[in-house]
Amino acid sequence: MLKIVVCVSGGGTNLQAILDAVEQGRITNGEIIAVISNNPRAKALERAAARGIPGIVVSPKSYPDREAFNEAFTAKVCGLAPDLVVLAGFLVRIPPQMVAEFSDRIVNIHPSLIPSFCGVGYYGLKVHEKVLERGVKVTGATVHFVNEGMDEGPIIAQKAVYVEEGDTPEVLQRRVMEQAEWVLLPKAIDDIANGRIAVVDDKVVSR
Repeated sequence: MLKIVVCVSGGGTNLQAILDAVEQGRITNGEIIAVISNNPRAKALERAAARGIPGIVVSPKSYPDREAFNEAFTAKVCGLAPDLVVLAGFLVRIPPQMVAEFSDRIVNIHPSLIPSFCGVGYYGLKVHEKVLERGVKVTGATVHFVNEGMDEGPIIAQKAVYVEEGDTPEVLQRRVMEQAEWVLLPKAIDDIANGRIAVVDDKVVSR
């Protein structure tokens, strides 16, 4: 059974998609052992508590500097000894020491078709604002493994979503979540839990 830690910062809609997938049998051979948030007021923590899953807060504001936070955060995750770390709307850059410790065992969901609209400054609603500003016709979401770069790790899966006339950032965000994020992330976790994918030469391959 794959032990999974999910990291979140806000509402936890992707966490809910994972929880529902586990309950419905769309994620097998995996269990969520903890949810970690950098935000003590994150609704995601309530979602975890409702399922009896431990919620843990590790906030940068509780530490004198980023280095101290990085050490504490990495130690907390290592102490849980997960097989997989899932970033489900986690707005904190993963410390280099944690990336090294969990090489090819951290996955992230990003609300665009990488390499478009990704990297520093592209997160949450900001991604969809930029998509609409640019006038692109197709956007989507990407699940990828996390490496030392920002949104640069090996891509696991992508799903396209059409931009529609009159979309606002909020409307587009919701459509991308419903049509892509909530589909891709549970599927990727299930594939990893059941050994169907692996990283070879910095690319994801099917087994």
